[in-house]
Amino acid sequence: MKVWNDISKFEASNPVVTIGIFDGVHAGHLYLIGKMKQKAVDAGGETVVITLWPHPRVVLNKNPEQLRYLNTIEEKTALLERAGVDHLVIIPFTKEFSDLRSCEFVEKYLVEQIHLHHLIIGFNHKFGKDREGDYSNLKYCADQFGFSIEKLEPVEIRGETISSSLIRNLLNRGSLDRANRFLGYDYFLQGSVVNGNRIGRQIGFPTANITLHDSHKLLPADGVYAVNVFYREEMYSGMLNLGYRPTVANAKRRKTIEVNVFDLDRDMYDQDVVIYFRKRLRDEKKFENIEQLKSQLVKDREMAVEILSHLE
Repeated sequence: MKVWNDISKFEASNPVVTIGIFDGVHAGHLYLIGKMKQKAVDAGGETVVITLWPHPRVVLNKNPEQLRYLNTIEEKTALLERAGVDHLVIIPFTKEFSDLRSCEFVEKYLVEQIHLHHLIIGFNHKFGKDREGDYSNLKYCADQFGFSIEKLEPVEIRGETISSSLIRNLLNRGSLDRANRFLGYDYFLQGSVVNGNRIGRQIGFPTANITLHDSHKLLPADGVYAVNVFYREEMYSGMLNLGYRPTVANAKRRKTIEVNVFDLDRDMYDQDVVIYFRKRLRDEKKFENIEQLKSQLVKDREMAVEILSHLE
């Protein structure tokens, strides 16, 4: 996949295009990409995904401190490449850009720069100033500028329409299994290992403390998870605690991401890792003392090992 940050140099044959944030690159997005790929084959063309970055809410100052997304731009790029997209165009989102009407965007970017052949949009897609660029508006633009357009119907799994907002809500509620089903892969995050207080090591469960690469990345609900950890080109099993460590926390209430990596006894400080959330084991809980916590961690590890052995 070729990534374009400068659209003025874009080149492709008979571009089959879609536009969107594509947060999660979930199963619904993959269905749309599959339709694009088939259309591109029929037209002797190439697939083009156009996305915007930074996230519009950050630029427009619409509660950016509350913004949580499923993918960073790096994660999204990797997922789109894995899906077989030919070209990814990343358009810088600015306040000036936000004032463009949908047909202005179509003319300036899709027609004059991309030279699109065909446009495919999702069932609920809207863009442009005040989000007035719905299908009927875009159909008018298509007729005006001489390209074809189609709108796909929603994709459902077990009667529920797949959407990024649904997946975010499921992760916030701790419904990891359903979220992963709608994503089509195991939810993951990327971060770096930083120094902790080493309490886990003192009770026989050394943990790597993770800081996120992007503070807007959505964290699943607090709790204990069976995870896989990608570290130095190797995949390991582990269990992760996400929350406030109520049994051992001091006066400073701060959420932490701590992972106990099985069968790995080495210093991981300042190293990058990818965490894949495979199964939620339980809620975070406050124990009366460290011994009770240690006893529960033994059970958690046994459960995580059993679950991960069957998921491999």
